[in-house]
Amino acid sequence: MFHPKQITIESKETLLVKAGDQEFVLEPGLRATFSLADGKVTVEGRTAAERVVVAPRNGGEAEFYLAVPGKIRRMYRGQVIVVASGKELVPVVSMELETAVASVNAAEAPPGATIEVPKAQAVAIRSYLVAGKPRHAEGDFCDTTHCQVLKSPPAKNSLAAQATEGTRGLVLAWRGKPFAAMYSASCAGRTHSLAEIGYTVRDYPYFAVECAYCRRNPERWSATVSREDAAALASKNEAERIKLARKLGWNTVPSNDHSAKSNGTMVDLAGVGRGHGLGLCQRGAAGMAREGKNFREILMHYFPNAELGN
Repeated sequence: MFHPKQITIESKETLLVKAGDQEFVLEPGLRATFSLADGKVTVEGRTAAERVVVAPRNGGEAEFYLAVPGKIRRMYRGQVIVVASGKELVPVVSMELETAVASVNAAEAPPGATIEVPKAQAVAIRSYLVAGKPRHAEGDFCDTTHCQVLKSPPAKNSLAAQATEGTRGLVLAWRGKPFAAMYSASCAGRTHSLAEIGYTVRDYPYFAVECAYCRRNPERWSATVSREDAAALASKNEAERIKLARKLGWNTVPSNDHSAKSNGTMVDLAGVGRGHGLGLCQRGAAGMAREGKNFREILMHYFPNAELGN
């Protein structure tokens, strides 16, 4: 998001920094600065290479802070490669699958839900990570809503970590093959099929299913947009909605479920739901969990005819 020309990495344990045929040790608590210069990565202004690897001496995972100075600082667990890509630096973090699942789960899980909801979400996240790659040139995924929001790994006693561990290895599959399971914040009382929002079926077709909780407790929104923008939304095409959201802001038109009413030179929209409405509805899943449903029952409701296995 920040297109950085400089980043810093601060170690929490001993790390080995490899730049071409040179390497040095980054001791715990120390920070190294990586900058873009003449199309290469420089480390502390001296060692230059097209990519620099930062990892524990014995491989595996390590905890470290990665920062874009003045913008963001976040702790990760894994290894990192810093790549010179065009006019920016791209830090690519590699981590174990379950570390990634827990980190996404902590970032995406709705607040106040019982453990069955993050368990269901953990399975959907794992399925997406297993089946959805690669989505970017340098790394399989990004840590924004384009792929899946990912933040620091959660504490072991957190619901996100416990839910991830409690579903370790489980994925959703269609006809014996894992698929990239989707989820959204809330639906309009009924989830969508791919065809309904203009997407082509490649593997799992995403059957439309009733969502009783959202039907009884709709999450409503309203917005006023230009006639031109309203015309683009009339097709109910998710790609058009996303394009408009980038233009007007993500909260302006949060879903494709809406009605339109002329208001002079503008158009008033009255809508329900938040997100694309495919697959797991987080709000509806929380309602099912409060009624005593477990994560398997929740997943089979929102992903009918799918299989759940290792």
